[in-house]
Amino acid sequence: MPSTTVKTYSCEASALQSARNYQFIDYATQFYLGVVGLLILFFHSERVPFWQFLLGGHAAGMIATHLLIRVRDARTNNRALDFLRYFYPIILFGPLYCESVALNLMFVGNYLDGVFIELEQRLFGFQPSVRFMAALPYLFVSEFFHMSYFSYYVIIPGIGFALYFQEKGPFFHYVSVISFVFYVCLLAFIFLPVIGPFVFYTEIPSFPNQGNLPFYPLPYPPAVKAGPFFHIMKLFYRYFEGHGGAFPSSHVAIAICTLYFSWRYLPRFRHLHIVAVILICFSTVYCRYHYAVDVLAGLVTAVLLLPLGEFLYRRLQ
Repeated sequence: MPSTTVKTYSCEASALQSARNYQFIDYATQFYLGVVGLLILFFHSERVPFWQFLLGGHAAGMIATHLLIRVRDARTNNRALDFLRYFYPIILFGPLYCESVALNLMFVGNYLDGVFIELEQRLFGFQPSVRFMAALPYLFVSEFFHMSYFSYYVIIPGIGFALYFQEKGPFFHYVSVISFVFYVCLLAFIFLPVIGPFVFYTEIPSFPNQGNLPFYPLPYPPAVKAGPFFHIMKLFYRYFEGHGGAFPSSHVAIAICTLYFSWRYLPRFRHLHIVAVILICFSTVYCRYHYAVDVLAGLVTAVLLLPLGEFLYRRLQ
């Protein structure tokens, strides 16, 4: 066999092996980082602060992801590296969500809450996010719902760890599909910036004509403000959450996705989990984090993207 043929065959085999090392979640992560990086590069404006830093972060993220995959493939017996190689998308959830706050006015100059408030009024005849808490302004009810809402942040890694220590295959499956759904939600936030019921009671300088909104300024019932979980979530939203990522509700969409995997792989927890997911859906409205239509959109998002994520996972895995 001529040397040039051998060299060509060797290069093709090397490229094929490299491609095989990539999994569905890696393609999805690289695609999201690349697409959003291009959007920042070509469509940034004064409404995107520190866009150069964000663009550099996306480039660094793509390089780091590729290096992690290659290093792990070279050291297959390293359990810590093996875990990080498949768990890394969940680690990215927080930074990518916070970044979406800086990007959600890149295409739409103003938040769309006025449209959503009017839609709520037409659908229900009132504002569910206002009426729900006003109807049950009690400490134990508030704490129950705020605790339920907080459980979302425990369920995602909790199901992941439970699957990891039970069997690796379902764990990889879980991380891949929920990350895919989360990336689609993040893209939606960039093009559909909605703050949520925060506009009723929290001053938001970047939201014009906030004083003309109904119920503004809306106080919390005194009993609601007395609970520890209320203050835990208040601190959490102050430092880790941001405005503009309400529609669709990623809390609802991802919670339903986690339920799909616990129902499939963790039968002992499935009934407890379904109760937790139902409570998350109600708590997002009671705690005034989402409009009711956000919850409905989160449900539709999960119903549509779960089968698509399953299909892509089977094709690319």
